[in-house]
Amino acid sequence: MKKDSYLLVKPQQAKGIYHSVTPETANWNYLSFGAREMKKGEKWEHETQGNEMVIVLLSGNFKVGSDKGTWETHNGRTSVFDGVAHTLYLPRNSSFVLTATSDMLDIAYGWCKSDVDFPAKFVTPEETPVVIFGGDNATRQFNDLVPPGFGCSKIVVREVYTPSGNWSSFPAHKHDERIVDGEGNVLEPIQEETYFYKFQKPEAYAIQQVYTADRSLDEIVRPRHNDVVMIPKGFHPVVAEHGFHCYYLNFLAGTDQCLANTTDPDHEWIYGSWKTKDDRLPLVTAQMNKH
Repeated sequence: MKKDSYLLVKPQQAKGIYHSVTPETANWNYLSFGAREMKKGEKWEHETQGNEMVIVLLSGNFKVGSDKGTWETHNGRTSVFDGVAHTLYLPRNSSFVLTATSDMLDIAYGWCKSDVDFPAKFVTPEETPVVIFGGDNATRQFNDLVPPGFGCSKIVVREVYTPSGNWSSFPAHKHDERIVDGEGNVLEPIQEETYFYKFQKPEAYAIQQVYTADRSLDEIVRPRHNDVVMIPKGFHPVVAEHGFHCYYLNFLAGTDQCLANTTDPDHEWIYGSWKTKDDRLPLVTAQMNKH
């Protein structure tokens, strides 16, 4: 039986820091990703140094004191399927202390090098743009936590909800070659990406393919709850197992702060084929945040 792909990263432990992906461990250049669980009153002290950082509330509540400001959540969700994230952006050279204020706190965070200073920003669920994208059984929900134009250097963050049986990140697209048009517009950046998965039940899973046009990279992985799939290059479509809704959190970092990409030319026709939207969406709304 084939071993798990090197692109699939299992959680390191049940509690505490359960993910830590860095350029060194991922063998890439820009993006780092982490996730941790904390008990009430537990503190995380950190300095971002030369990195910008985004912290995403997965479940529970926290407060943050920093040299850039103070923030506190009061309506964090009980799980990623019970509302929309709170998002905290911190620029380089920030010092902070994050304290768990709920019995259990689950957070994810990504960071990358920055050479520009931007203001810290705290985005509530009510302020988060929600987009229903695609069509037919490729309809999904985007919560744009740190979209293009957010006011940061290189990082982009989005959480995606794919209903049971639907396709996502489809038609397949890539962002591994920097292409600029004659007017200087970025048509495709070089960006590394992490997919961080959560499901409502432990037996649930998704299927993700990561492949290049020449198939020098061609991996199929089956991520389960709390797994990470690393996307160093290539196209990377996802399908949610029938019977279980799929959540994944995307962090991207690279040459440009954008979501430009190139679609697999074999599948580009699909954009014009959709007739309907999946009426199960949205799966979550800010009104569900009652924790």
